[in-house]
Amino acid sequence: MQVTPEIRVTEKTKTKLEPLYRIIIHNDNVTPMDFVVNVLTSIFVLSQPGALEVMLIAHYKGAAYVQTLPKTEALKRINKAHFAAGLDGYPLHFSVEPE
Repeated sequence: MQVTPEIRVTEKTKTKLEPLYRIIIHNDNVTPMDFVVNVLTSIFVLSQPGALEVMLIAHYKGAAYVQTLPKTEALKRINKAHFAAGLDGYPLHFSVEPE
C-alpha cells in the first residue's frame, strides 16, 4: 500500500516582478569598435551580428538601444561593462531608462 502525502496551501503569495529597464549605449570617439562589440557579446550576450549592428547605430546616431532587462540585472551588466572599459582606459558609457 502506497501512502500519498497530503499537501495543503496555507497562504497565497504573489511574486512581484521587478520593473524592466532599457539599456542604452552612448557613442564616444575613443573606444575602439571591436572593444564595444566584444563588450556587447560577452557582457550583454548579443550575437556578433547584433552587437555589430548596435555598435554601428550608436556610432552614427550617438546612442543605441541594447536590450531590456529587470533593473537589478541591467545595472549589474552596465557596471561590468563600465569596469571592463575602465580597466582598458576607455570612456565607454551605458545608461538605463524605464521601459
